[in-house]
Amino acid sequence: MERVAIRINGVLRKFIIGEEEGCVKPEETLLQTLRDRLNLTGTKEGCNHGACGNCTVIMNGDAVASCMILTADCDGAEVTTIEGLENPRTGELNTLQQAFVDHSAFQCGFCTPGIVMSAQALLNQNPEPDHEEIMEALSGNYCRCISHYQVATAVEDAIQRMKEER
Repeated sequence: MERVAIRINGVLRKFIIGEEEGCVKPEETLLQTLRDRLNLTGTKEGCNHGACGNCTVIMNGDAVASCMILTADCDGAEVTTIEGLENPRTGELNTLQQAFVDHSAFQCGFCTPGIVMSAQALLNQNPEPDHEEIMEALSGNYCRCISHYQVATAVEDAIQRMKEER
């Protein structure tokens, strides 16, 4: 039996890949593992085709659609979900999450975790992106009930706050 080890939100998780009860089936996606096995339900299931961005997580530093990645292919990966952004000791939101709240950069909230994760991946790679870089990073996220104006403003505000924190 194949085994995979994935560090998820800083915690090493080990899975056995197989058809037996309790095992991760070879066709199980990272999205399914996060939601159904680990109860990390902040990662949302949307289109299941990698087009909407709702299931975005950060894997090895990059924003990825977790519905398109098999758990069996994640051995050795570092994965961060929306739950992994908050301060683990205090439960406080990180700077980007707080900027989304402060700027009402959400409506129903279903797509918000994916958008936040895409923006966080961008900021991890480029702490001072310009407006066009922000919009490009968010182009893979689809929201049916809000424009990206509040989202872009929230990301730009988070960048400013992070500069002040340094």
